[in-house]
Formats: sequence, C-alpha cells, structure tokens
Amino acid sequence: MKTNRLVHEKSPYLLQHAHNPVDWYPWGEEAFEKSRAEGKPVFLSVGYSTCHWCHVMERESFENEAIAALLNEHFVPVKVDREERPDVDRIYMTFVQATTGSGGWPMSVFLTPDLKPFLGGTYFPPEDRWGRAGFPTVLRRVAEAWNADRDRIIAHGEEVIASLRETAEPSAGRPTPFNKRTLRNGWEQIAGQFDPEFGGFSHAPKFPRPVTLNFLLRFARREPESTAGRNALEMALFTLRKMAEGGMNDHLGGGLHRYSVDRLWHIPHFEKMLYDQAQLVTAYLDAFQITRDADFAATARGILDYVRRDMTAPGGGFYSAEDADSPLPENPDEKGEGAFYLWTQAEIDAALAPEDAALFSRFYGVEPAGNAPEGSDPHGEFTGKNTLIQRHTAEELAAALHRKPEEIESSLEASRRKLFFIRAGRPRPHLDDKIITAWNGLMISAFARAAQVLGDDYLADAERAAAFIRQDLWRGGRLLRSYRDGPGHVEGFADDYAFLIQGLLDLYEAGGDIDWLRWANELQQTMDTLFYDSDRGGYFSVTGDDASILLRLKEDYDGAEPSPNSIAALNALRLAAMLDDAALRERGEATLRAFPEQLARLPSAVPQLLVALDWALSKPVQIVLAGDAESIRPLRDEVHRHFLPARVLLFADGSAGQQWLAERAAFLQTLPARKGQAVAYVCRAFACQAPVTTAEALREVLVEGAKP
Repeated sequence: MKTNRLVHEKSPYLLQHAHNPVDWYPWGEEAFEKSRAEGKPVFLSVGYSTCHWCHVMERESFENEAIAALLNEHFVPVKVDREERPDVDRIYMTFVQATTGSGGWPMSVFLTPDLKPFLGGTYFPPEDRWGRAGFPTVLRRVAEAWNADRDRIIAHGEEVIASLRETAEPSAGRPTPFNKRTLRNGWEQIAGQFDPEFGGFSHAPKFPRPVTLNFLLRFARREPESTAGRNALEMALFTLRKMAEGGMNDHLGGGLHRYSVDRLWHIPHFEKMLYDQAQLVTAYLDAFQITRDADFAATARGILDYVRRDMTAPGGGFYSAEDADSPLPENPDEKGEGAFYLWTQAEIDAALAPEDAALFSRFYGVEPAGNAPEGSDPHGEFTGKNTLIQRHTAEELAAALHRKPEEIESSLEASRRKLFFIRAGRPRPHLDDKIITAWNGLMISAFARAAQVLGDDYLADAERAAAFIRQDLWRGGRLLRSYRDGPGHVEGFADDYAFLIQGLLDLYEAGGDIDWLRWANELQQTMDTLFYDSDRGGYFSVTGDDASILLRLKEDYDGAEPSPNSIAALNALRLAAMLDDAALRERGEATLRAFPEQLARLPSAVPQLLVALDWALSKPVQIVLAGDAESIRPLRDEVHRHFLPARVLLFADGSAGQQWLAERAAFLQTLPARKGQAVAYVCRAFACQAPVTTAEALREVLVEGAKP
C-alpha cells in the first residue's frame, strides 16, 4: 500500500491521510525547504480526525489519483491537525475568515514559499458544480497564476501578513470600559440573540456555547432582583433544559453532541468533543447549585459517566473526540452520520416488551417513519430512523396513563439500559485518542467541580488526569501540547497553561491537596514568562520561538472553547485572592484592559472575559477551613452547596505544605486554630469574620454574605 510521510506521525488525523496518493508533508522545515528550492507554493490543508467534511474532501479529492497528481506536480502539499497545531490553524483561519467572510474545516490555503497566504477557502468539491469552481479547477488556476505572475502574488502575500499583523494588534491608549455597565451591555446583546421558544442563542445551526451560560448565571447572581438578572437566569436554565431534553443529549450513553443542525435541538451533528463535555458539566453543576433541580445533576452525571467509560485513557488522561460518522450496522463497509446512535421503530419494538416499547417510543418521540424534522435531513441519511428526544416528563405520562411516576421512571430506566447494551454491539465511531493538555485541563475542572458539588466520587478522576499530565506532558518546567503513543514534540500554547491552571485551582478547592495549588502557581509564573505582553497586557497564544509562525496573536473570542486570555485573567484574579498577591491581581486586570474594543462594542463575543470582569468588579471572599481533612468535611460540603462565583477556598490543615501557603498568604498566620475542632473563617479583603464551627452557622454566614 502506498504511503507518504504522514505515516511517521502520531496525530490520528495525519495518519488518516498517510495512504493518500497526495505526497503530503507534515508542517515543518522539510516541506518549507522543498517549496523554496523548487519555487512551488505550499498547499496547506488543516482539519481534525472527527471532522465530517474533512472526511468528505479526502474521499472525493485526496484519494483521487488525478487530483493528487495535480497537487504533487504544482504544489508542496502540507497536512496539519488543527488540534495539535492550533498556532498554525489560528493564523490561516484568520486569513480565510478575513478574505471570504467565513471559515471552517477542512481549511485549504495556498502559501508562498515564505508561508505568506494568498488564497484560501474551506471545502472544495471534486468538480465544478452549482456555479462554484471544483478543486481541480482551483488547482490549475492557482498554478497558472503562480507561473505567470509570481512576483505580484508574493507581494500580495506580504501585504496580507502586514494587514493581519496590524489588525491583530489591539488598540492602545483607549479608555477601558471597566465597569458594571459593560456587564449589562453583554446581557443586552445576548438577550437580543436568545430564542425564547427553544432556548439557545441562534436559530440553526444551534451550538451550546457554555461560555455564554457561564456569564448569564453570574450576571443573574450579581443582579438577582432586577428584571435583567431574572431574565438572564431564565435564559440560561431554559437553554440547559432544552439541550438536555433534545437529541443533542445522548439519552442512552451520556454526553452531548457537538451542535444541533435545527432550531429544536433535535437532530445533532453527532460528533462528541471533550471540550464540550467538560464545559457543559460545569454549566449543569452551576445550574444545580442554584436550583437544586436534580435533572441538572443527572445530566452532569451522564456526561461524566460517558467520559469515564469511553474517553479516559488507561493512564488517566482524557481522549479528544468521537466522530460523527460510524459504520452502518447493516453495511459496515459504508459509514453514515449518527449511525451508532439512531434507531428504527422496529429495532425498539424487537428489543423491548410491547408495553415498555410503547412507553419508550412515546417518551422519546420515536415514529415508524423516523422523526427527523422537515429540512433537517438534506442527504436523506435519517429516513426511517429516530433520534431520541424527550417529548414528555414522567409525571405527564403518569397522569395520561393513570400510573405512578416512579413506575414510568423504572420502565424507562430499564429500557435505556437494555438499548444501551444492544447499541454497544454496533460498530463504534472513530475515537481520536490524542490527549490534549488544554482540553484535559477543562475536564479536570469538570471532575473537580463534580467532586465539590456531587461528592468525592469524582475526585480521583481529576487527580489521575492531573498526575498523568505532570508525569508525561511536563518536561523541563514546560508543558507539551499533546500525547499519543508517548509525548508529542510540540510545546504547549497559552490555552494549555491557562486551562490546566484553572483545573488545578478547582482540584485544590475540591480536595485541599496543596501540591496542586503549588503547581498551579508555578505554571502561572511560567505562562507569564512565555506568553504575557508586558507592554500592552494580555497573553499571546504562542511564545514567538517558532520562526514558521508569522504572527503572535492574542485570542479574545470565547467560542466553542474559551479564549486563553479570558481564563488567564480569571486565574490570575483567583490566585491573587488565594495568595494575597497584588502583582497577580494587577496582571489579571491588565489582561482585561488589553481588550477595550471587544468589551466596549461586542461584549457578547467575549462572555468568558465578562466572567473575569465580574470577578474583578466583585469583592472576592476567602473562605478558610482549618482542621484535618475529615473534621472539616461538613464545612467543606456546605461551602460547595452554594453558587458563589467570586470566592476562593483555602485549607489550613497544619501540614508541611501548609507552610508554603502561609508564607504567601500571610493573613492565614493571624487566624487562631482550635485544637481538635474544625473551624471556618469567612474573609473579605483578607479581613475575617468571627469563626464558625458548624455547617448551619457557616450557611448563615454564606447566605448573608452572598447578598448583593
């Protein structure tokens, strides 16, 4: 079987293309030198292993001998996994979005030998159709233009990079909207995007975007009595409920799919991404803390169970994603979108007793002809098939059928278990088993927060993942980006540091192990050294050490993942409140000040940055629990019952590690201990109220102190 250079790579995405007739190179000097020596442009193709349209373009174009011959003759073809090299992806996606008005994957960009972009797009069809040039036509036209007018194209590439560099640099010297009005502006913009009928913040496609929910819940916490605050809470909770009821939620196996193709949250794009699971867990946990609604906790548990079962490596790290496509059960040689998850009415009737099948089908909207809404299945893949979507509550069906709700719940639970085990016999979607440091940081946060809110059962998962990263992805005081069959060779980016630091802070607050706080502080210092812009504030995404990366960008957009600047700002503010560190607080506030245009004009684009701003505008509470681990448990559990965004939790357990903390947070040395008795101190600006010793007394202090 023919192979190319990608056969030596670790990335699952690159390995998927290792047997293409295209003479692919990985991103690196070998490819760049060939481009310079032969005077050929680089064709850069960027994607990831669970990307549906990446698979389509591979089948149509990159496996086509004639198209491959065109690529090999006129270009130096380079393949990049965007998850492994977000720095490469970010630069050229900025170019594609600026020049075409949109972006996505696969991303296709033509570069000069000096790596300057001059033409870009996303998916190209294999032939001319619908008034659009096919990929072979594009290749021929670019090759002809390159040979006929190379100097002009090279000059254009230089101009493009100069323009991108100018655009990427945030404006300096303008006043920063560093006030509560900015938070209100953010709410107003988000409220204008809200879908009051089905939840979410668009029509179709509809993405979960947990960062928006994070902000809304905190805005509601800040203004609990205002109309805006109540509306913010209602929007967030309604959206979370509709997602949990919809087809985006895997009702049998847990976890949420990537997005909904329709307005109803009904038919998902069936891909499952680790970063979505992690962020949605924390959003559902926040909702549970606020409402004590067990359905929110159940959804969070379902996600965590899925990640434990299907996305956790033997060493404790978390895998990246599962594909949307999977082999068709009736024809394993052919793949289909959602094939693993879809059901026919006949399959359900054959698996369950008649009464249980009828109840299950009614509850989950199963129909004999399939239940895909009109317009949501343009390729006819879901004909006769059903995506499970909750149509009723157990109480509603109990009333309609004159049965008890617990009987309905029992039947549904038994049916879900039976169908889950039947489904487990189907061919599974492709698993991207790459372990990414940044996404693992988000998942560590999720398990740590679950340990706080739902119980210690989840603490070990977070600790194992953190230990895995410390052992296998931390070398010489620096993080590495990813692991697969051993550590990768790419050093970590700003998001790897920021997301992991956040996870470690949550892990410390969950279990009190001072080692996680110490490591978080060490990583923060390293991140500041490698990425912080001491002139203008904020964090670059890359170190600037790699000459092939032409721009040092500062990310601000909070999209599917939060930006590293949003998380870094909040990390610095949290650490400052823990360690009584004025320099860290100033660094967090300077990061906020680095993005005045975004906060002033389009705060809805940076909702996680608004979360950090909310913290900066608050008076953070330090809660100190003194005593051994067992004696403080009731006090610790009481703290974690409450939704208190602007607070930190510190442990004074008398251990050797405690001295490290006391040396930095000097106020801890002023707190009197009570021998043999657990004590809680609630402090503002490191000035503490009288100690309390019972959960009931602590509850009163926290509730009173939480009032705006």
